Amino acid sequence: MIIRPFQSQEVRPLWNASLFSMAKTIEKYQRCSYGALEANQSVHDTQNSYQEYLKLKSRVEALQRSQRHFLGEDLGNLGTKDLEQLEHQLDSSLKHVRLTKSNFMLDQLSQLQRKEEMLLQTNNALRKKLEETNAALQPPWEARDESIPYNRQPGQSSEGFDPLQCSSHFRTGAGETDPVTVANTSENINGFIPDWML
Repeated sequence: MIIRPFQSQEVRPLWNASLFSMAKTIEKYQRCSYGALEANQSVHDTQNSYQEYLKLKSRVEALQRSQRHFLGEDLGNLGTKDLEQLEHQLDSSLKHVRLTKSNFMLDQLSQLQRKEEMLLQTNNALRKKLEETNAALQPPWEARDESIPYNRQPGQSSEGFDPLQCSSHFRTGAGETDPVTVANTSENINGFIPDWML
């Protein structure tokens, strides 16, 4: 019998098979060991979640009970100390609500004052623009008339000429009148000399 050495082609299939089975073995080991850890972890997480649920449930019940007490319900089983504590909580809550309301109203008032100031500025700007537009559109003869001041004579009445206050010579037109007499009479009646006589 002749013994010959292994050729590389014969060894390779054995080597590949052993590697494949080793990888499968490691995978099975990891699956079993980590699966047990994950199972233990999930049980622990479930217990923690349940404990958290119980805490939250008791907290919700306490809040609902406090809400009923704040609304004046279920007060029969409370003692004097509990009622005083509830009254103190209500007073502090009411103060907080009033403070918040006051701050809100002050903010609104401040905003309205700023808005009023802006509107006044806009109104003044529009009034100035309107005056400039009216001045530009005014005919030149009206502008010239306005530039001439009108001075009322002392004793001049703002009322119009009253023919009943004139002498009988003016009313009837009968007889001849002296211009000096007419001027004196007119001056005495109205307290000034008419423009047509000047």
